[in-house]
Amino acid sequence: MENNMSRAARRQSAPVPNGQPPRPPRPRKRRKKWRWLAAILLLLVIVGGVMMSMVLSNVKTSVDKMYRSAKVTKARDVQEVLKKGDPFSILVLGTDTGALDRDRTGLTDSMMLITVNPKKKTTTMMSIPRDIMVAIVGHENTFPQKLNAAFPIGGVSSTILTLQNYLNVPIDFYALVNMGGLEKLINQVGGVEVVSPLTFTYQPDNDKPDVYKFYKGKEKFEYAADGKNFKTYTTMNGYAALSFSRMRYDDPQGDYGRQLRQRLVLKALLKKSASAKTLLNAKFMSSISKNVQTDMKFNNLTTVALKYMSATKNQTSEHIQGVGDMYNGVSYQMVTETEKQRATTLLRKSLDLKAKNTGTQFGGSVPALYAYIAEYNLNMINETLDPQ
Repeated sequence: MENNMSRAARRQSAPVPNGQPPRPPRPRKRRKKWRWLAAILLLLVIVGGVMMSMVLSNVKTSVDKMYRSAKVTKARDVQEVLKKGDPFSILVLGTDTGALDRDRTGLTDSMMLITVNPKKKTTTMMSIPRDIMVAIVGHENTFPQKLNAAFPIGGVSSTILTLQNYLNVPIDFYALVNMGGLEKLINQVGGVEVVSPLTFTYQPDNDKPDVYKFYKGKEKFEYAADGKNFKTYTTMNGYAALSFSRMRYDDPQGDYGRQLRQRLVLKALLKKSASAKTLLNAKFMSSISKNVQTDMKFNNLTTVALKYMSATKNQTSEHIQGVGDMYNGVSYQMVTETEKQRATTLLRKSLDLKAKNTGTQFGGSVPALYAYIAEYNLNMINETLDPQ
């Protein structure tokens, strides 16, 4: 009879030692359930890892498409700069000439030297007049030239070396941007909000009736596709932002006013896009790759995305102020040594570098044959030519 009893029944009928009640049977461990849960979690990790790998692979592909060597020996080891998390600089060159794969095509009508300091969490944007009279490094025999001609004449390398010599500030990276392509980038981040520094009306295309109206001190602006029936907006899409930043002739400050509006648009775009999430977004980077050339590699971009983005929250807007000058029927900008020194000091400080004197008067050396031209134009700012 006892042999026919179940194991549980036998435990119940067994004598109780010391009058203690029998222990209840232990519940079975649900090992299978935990094993399934662990398997599902592992599967999710694997799938997530594969998807992240695919995204990063797509981002890397986009960055690789953008990469173009500056073909110049940099003033310092930029890889070491990023490795240490030190401040770095990037020269942004804007052109409206269309496809960027056409080497040395068009003038760089927008020029901005940007420094990013992660320790002080500040970004400094210094607009540089495109009409500054220079001797282009490697092509000094073409003196005098405007700074924006350095790119079509000598490429990125000559542009970097000329400006680097001119200001005595290291340029770590460059980015050549198709300004028309900015329209797509701004649309990608959902538009930008910008406070206008002046009131003006602008018609983007003389062959079309559409008109914009911007108002001083306000984000609000108006747009009429037919030139008559205006609607009010506060967020600029890419087309509106380019229209806002391109107007020049109705600005009391001329090209300097346009530079200011360009900086405002870029600042707004940085605020919207400057995050690891955005910079490592495959769709966003694919759009950038079609409109930007740079000598930043994929590992540089990931370092910047992870270490430097907090610096973009506090932005300082600056510009170099020149003096209008006419020579041989061409307008130039001459910059006094005092103004150059101010810019040099500010930029070097933003890079946590020791203070130094500003750079050479014209970037490159002026050939003896053209020294009289340099002297004539320097006389406009009460200066004389330094020994070459």
